[in-house]
Amino acid sequence: MKKDQLLTRRRALIAGAAVLGAAGAAGTAHVLTTEPATHPVRSAPPAAGPQARRALKPSSYRLQPMTGYGPPRAASARTLVRHEPFLRMSGRGRSMVLTFDDGPDPRYTPDILSTLREYDVHAMFFVCGEMAVDNKDLLREMADDGHTVGNHTWSHPLLTKLSRSAIHSEMERTCEVIDDAFGEPPVWFRAPYGAWNRAAFQLGAELGMEPLAWTVDTLDWTSPGTRTIVNRVEDGAAPGVVVLSHDAGGDRSQSVRALRTYLPQLLDSGYHITVPRRQFA
Repeated sequence: MKKDQLLTRRRALIAGAAVLGAAGAAGTAHVLTTEPATHPVRSAPPAAGPQARRALKPSSYRLQPMTGYGPPRAASARTLVRHEPFLRMSGRGRSMVLTFDDGPDPRYTPDILSTLREYDVHAMFFVCGEMAVDNKDLLREMADDGHTVGNHTWSHPLLTKLSRSAIHSEMERTCEVIDDAFGEPPVWFRAPYGAWNRAAFQLGAELGMEPLAWTVDTLDWTSPGTRTIVNRVEDGAAPGVVVLSHDAGGDRSQSVRALRTYLPQLLDSGYHITVPRRQFA
């Protein structure tokens, strides 16, 4: 993650994985019901033994982020059904979440933070530990500005190719850096490339984190042009949408410029840019 050339190796894997979160806005832009859809829950027994933080029950329902203002519908009889926390947006109506992966990067993250501060909105930053450990000042700035910081592993590996112990190390080391710099441990986790497996859910839950994917992928890592990134956000905008962008991993100047364009336009269109909170039904 510290070297831009890691981007090519990593991003070659993402094309098939990104569709995991692609159940966002349907039809044309600005049209999406706020009633949550039904998603299967893939579960496993929680780990035994004492935990530094209360372990969550592992779940996969946020791979296609659900939004709404009431409890989730019951799943099918063949699915293990529990009253799980679900993605609840603060505010009402046209709420969206902006997320930025792979940072923090001192070349681009400060400009993104500055733009968010200018418009007084909060976002989510899924940080990699090896980037965060050298840029703790930026995590502290995120804390001061009220943003949410999530865990994106230490070195951005493909988790499905790692052993359980290696996955745990990738997560735990990053949790420790975030806790030290941000002032509190992360409660959200996003798998690199959107590639999840049972071990990732279990270990993330043991560390007190919930999985979160996305519904609109800007594909900004391909450097498609500032206008293309803006169009993808605006075309995908709808209540409950979770937008994926990046503030590190390569040249993110297009992402910085795009945010300066689409953020005020979303606000002018009546969207409330917010961060999710865990809600137990």
